Amino acid sequence: MGFMDGINVRKAMMKHQKGDYEGAMAGYEALYQKGYTSCSYLLAYSVLLLRAGGEENYKKVKEILKKAEKAPDYKGESRPQLLMNYAVAQYKLGDMASAVNLLEAAHQKYPCGLIYEALGFIYIETGDAEKALSYNLEALEYDEESPVTLDNLGQLYYRLMNDKETARKYFEKALEQKDNQIDTLYFLALYDAEDGKKEAAIEKLEKALEGRFSPLNFATKEKVEAELAKLKG
Repeated sequence: MGFMDGINVRKAMMKHQKGDYEGAMAGYEALYQKGYTSCSYLLAYSVLLLRAGGEENYKKVKEILKKAEKAPDYKGESRPQLLMNYAVAQYKLGDMASAVNLLEAAHQKYPCGLIYEALGFIYIETGDAEKALSYNLEALEYDEESPVTLDNLGQLYYRLMNDKETARKYFEKALEQKDNQIDTLYFLALYDAEDGKKEAAIEKLEKALEGRFSPLNFATKEKVEAELAKLKG
């Protein structure tokens, strides 16, 4: 690694940490175009590309992560994040089966909150309520305070099992753990709207729009904006 390359990696990652995602993306891309290979920034770059969305970005994530795995600074503790990001790219490119297989294999070897949360959501996306319920309950035993797992269970009961009463309890528990989680705010806003609490629903949706959307959000920015426009119309 050249001296300046190391400095540029640190600069880009500092921008990332401070929320300057555009600046970080530019820094990562410059390093990538130069041919500089380092897992430390490639993994971070893949996260920003996933959040940016789009078929070309998802394809680039797969390309980048293959290089990150062979980088001289690659370490085993990075593998769960690497596998999850690769699986998410597969899922967004429409290859659900490959995404599930990869995450299931990752779970067998590296069971951790990151994998539980991602696979728990993707099982819901497959529409298999029985498998999704079993896995997300296992995830809840692993970490009963995980806001993502609590939200996953809420979505499971709401979207697949048509049990809105049970779903609401999980969404409310998720909100207690993390008050700015986009999907949780979106679904609880739907309850508020149904209950005639228009202002409360609007407040939650506006707060959701302040968050950073990810490829594992059920509530896309467009969905939140559409619901908000309906309430304000």
